[in-house]
Amino acid sequence: MNRAEVERLSRGKYLSLTTYKKDGTAVATPVWVARDKDEVVVITDAGSGKAKRIRNNGRVDLAPCDVRGRISGPSVGGRATLTDSTGTSQIEGQIKRKYGLQYTAIGLMEKLRRREASGSVGMRIDIDSPAS
Repeated sequence: MNRAEVERLSRGKYLSLTTYKKDGTAVATPVWVARDKDEVVVITDAGSGKAKRIRNNGRVDLAPCDVRGRISGPSVGGRATLTDSTGTSQIEGQIKRKYGLQYTAIGLMEKLRRREASGSVGMRIDIDSPAS
């Protein structure tokens, strides 16, 4: 647990979430982020590549970024786990509180576009402790 890193990463509007394919290839995606106690939380489409990669390998790297994914600060490693439906609802509420009307508007568009088929899934990310 690293509270300072959790605070730093969850403070911004976007977070670059890097997940890893089975062959080790890194895939970075900008996501909205919130904080839940001592963890960073995000929400994504249950059928997304991010969710699939997390199911295979929970190792992630995180860094603050802009909407286009341009990194704006140091990265840190962590371990992501997908949540059940109750956890996903809680995380969705946290993201909705942070992003307000922007989340509501974009969330409605996303649901119409693709999420109805597979639903959403929450992701809890435990930040690696710094080396001593």
